Amino acid sequence: MKAIAVIHGPNINLLGTREPDIYGNRDYESLNEDILQKAEEMGVRVDIFQSNHEGEIIDYIQQKAPEISGIVINPGGLTHYSISLRDALAAFREPVVEVHLSNIHSREEFRQQSITAGAAAGLIAGLGPEGYLYALEAVNNLIQRGSI
Repeated sequence: MKAIAVIHGPNINLLGTREPDIYGNRDYESLNEDILQKAEEMGVRVDIFQSNHEGEIIDYIQQKAPEISGIVINPGGLTHYSISLRDALAAFREPVVEVHLSNIHSREEFRQQSITAGAAAGLIAGLGPEGYLYALEAVNNLIQRGSI
């Protein structure tokens, strides 16, 4: 069974309490439950990881690379400045889809630029928690097609 990593960056663990007017009222645990259910329906294994630390996320990607066939990532605030995370995603060489709960392109100017998206096959933003499910489908489709 192929495995896809779902990586949540900084502050994603605060869903439901952090700025609900932007990120919604759904909590982190229910988001992960939906992701796991979708993965089961698709017949794929999902490994979920969250960290508030850039280096831990990079280490996770590098350590998991031999075991996973794709990545869904919400880099959180790292999206806008982390060249190191971008490089780790580029080195992965398998499908990556970046996802954001809010529409980063309609927010503050500093949030509109994604450094990490350049290492991804695509970016889904502004669709709330459902964006993760669409990203999971997209990564799975890219894996099946054998394309990045």
